[in-house]
Amino acid sequence: MKYLFAGGGTGGHIYPAIAIAKEILKNEKDAQILFVGTKKGLENELVPREGFELKTITVQGFKRKLSLDTLKTIYKAMVGLKEANDILKEFKPDVVIGTGGYVGGPVLMMAALKGIPTLIHEQNAFPGLTNKVLSRFVKVVAVSFEESVKYFKNKEKVVVTGNPIRRELLKITKEEGLKNLGFYSDKPLIVSVGGSRGAEKINFTMVEFLKQKDKNLQVLIITGANQYEKVLEKVKTETINIDETVKIIPYCHNMQDVYAATDIIICRAGAITLAEITAKGVASILIPSPYVANNHQEYNARVLEKAGASYVILEKDLIAEELYKKIKYLLDNPQVLSRMRDNARKISKIDAAEKIYKLIKSIT
Repeated sequence: MKYLFAGGGTGGHIYPAIAIAKEILKNEKDAQILFVGTKKGLENELVPREGFELKTITVQGFKRKLSLDTLKTIYKAMVGLKEANDILKEFKPDVVIGTGGYVGGPVLMMAALKGIPTLIHEQNAFPGLTNKVLSRFVKVVAVSFEESVKYFKNKEKVVVTGNPIRRELLKITKEEGLKNLGFYSDKPLIVSVGGSRGAEKINFTMVEFLKQKDKNLQVLIITGANQYEKVLEKVKTETINIDETVKIIPYCHNMQDVYAATDIIICRAGAITLAEITAKGVASILIPSPYVANNHQEYNARVLEKAGASYVILEKDLIAEELYKKIKYLLDNPQVLSRMRDNARKISKIDAAEKIYKLIKSIT
């Protein structure tokens, strides 16, 4: 069978597609898989690295205010629809799967109009506009959170599956993770990460945090490539002494080691990050990004907070002193920390990829 995936822009839209594609190949060795994205999205790096073919089309999002840009967007949408139609005619997929991002619009719309079976997957608790529109045309809507269902009009199409995760995340033990990262096994490890592009407020707060850090506490700051030099400069300016218990790195490709090793993670509330930390049962302090559409990260974070798996601090309220107090409280109360881990595991859905694969087969 032939499977076409449309999704891109950020890792949050691409990683689920890759996880589903791998699940397909696990069950169908001879399956043909094609990804469709945009020329500027992260898919240009991630998809080929995973060994899948990628084709690109022209598309951009609509601005909320009318302007000359609106005309450009409409023109690009028409071009994108033609390009999507050309790809569908050439590849002749048996099913089309959308995982979010603007690229899903023209590809899924054309596929639905052609009568090709279609499925979309929504990663966030608050669905994006593209998926809400597409939900009226596709056959099945897979969602990651129970809280998402109420936002779709055709609820009979909606199935709660969870977010597909990379299976390798589940295989690493805490001891292996600490060893691979170069940390001691007899000291707690606190990790902060602001995503691939970094989060300045989180990074700079963590630098301030280092001033108060207990000597028996280990800290890993994953700055994001764009923020790395700024963070090092701030550490130098603040004359903070960095010893073997502190590591500052720009990016980490082996997040499976990080999730396994950490006692508490401080991070954004992207849907894939939350799927991964709940699957590993990681206690978290979530700092939702205020710069995303519809404030969807706060919606995601509140789901974990309500379940007792996380603390949520809005970026505007983030200061090192309060962060230190929360971390110290958790480390001084291991029963609370253990309960947060258990609660995280309870809401995880590690079989999401299998569920979505079964849904795909049900419509083909």
